[in-house]
Amino acid sequence: MDQNIKLMFLDEHAIEGAARFGVSPKELTFIGGFQNFVYSYNRNHMKYILRFTPSTHRTDEGLAAEIEWIRYLSENGLAVSDSVSSIKGKDFERIQGNHIDFYVTSFRYAPGRKIGYPECLDNPVLYEQCGRLTGRLHELSKRYKQKANRHTWECNEYLLRAKHYIPAEHLPILHALDELKRHLSSLRVTTDNFGLIHGDINVGNFMVDESGEITLFDFDECQYSWYVEDIAIQLYYLLYVFGEDSKAERKRQYELFMKHFERGYTEDGRQMPDG
Repeated sequence: MDQNIKLMFLDEHAIEGAARFGVSPKELTFIGGFQNFVYSYNRNHMKYILRFTPSTHRTDEGLAAEIEWIRYLSENGLAVSDSVSSIKGKDFERIQGNHIDFYVTSFRYAPGRKIGYPECLDNPVLYEQCGRLTGRLHELSKRYKQKANRHTWECNEYLLRAKHYIPAEHLPILHALDELKRHLSSLRVTTDNFGLIHGDINVGNFMVDESGEITLFDFDECQYSWYVEDIAIQLYYLLYVFGEDSKAERKRQYELFMKHFERGYTEDGRQMPDG
């Protein structure tokens, strides 16, 4: 997160945001967050999340689209962390700041526990569950008729702001990125390969309960893109973030992951996306 935004987020913003959801500041526990400020709190023996999103990061319409998407998935049987309304019955509240504003949203805390490294490696059961979850999400996306608009991959801030965080001496990387964007823009888009995706499925964004059921959360990166992106991100986190720095080992991990992921994804006759 931009250091300037961190300096702009004050205790008074957290206090006001908590009050909008009927939460006492004393109940808040700061968790962290990469692009947002995230807290947890308890109510009636249940745990919840309170998220503060800078207005420089998302728009009103983008927040509305995210929550609409989560609600649709939940209503259609996918295990996701549902949103919680504010005292006034709103899906999110806007807190005014001196320089930027902050959107406040609340979600139910996902049940279960996180599976981190090295437990996530060599884990066929987990891979199959990831495939099953991803396949169901994409199948629902194909039938989804969204009312509020969510951005497409071309508008992803990492792509738009790449030149701001990649040093000038790495200019070839920026040229390669531009070439990749041109290639992606030329690809054929169909309802079977492109739709609204989660955008950041990884072991940090889901919980696994005792029965092995996965509950997905953190839809902040959801966007219209190729379904295969949801698969590529999972591979990235397993092979490059968690995997051994060895071509042979990564190849073995890739083959193991894809074998069991595909088994879960293609359950009930679903087809793996092109790409």
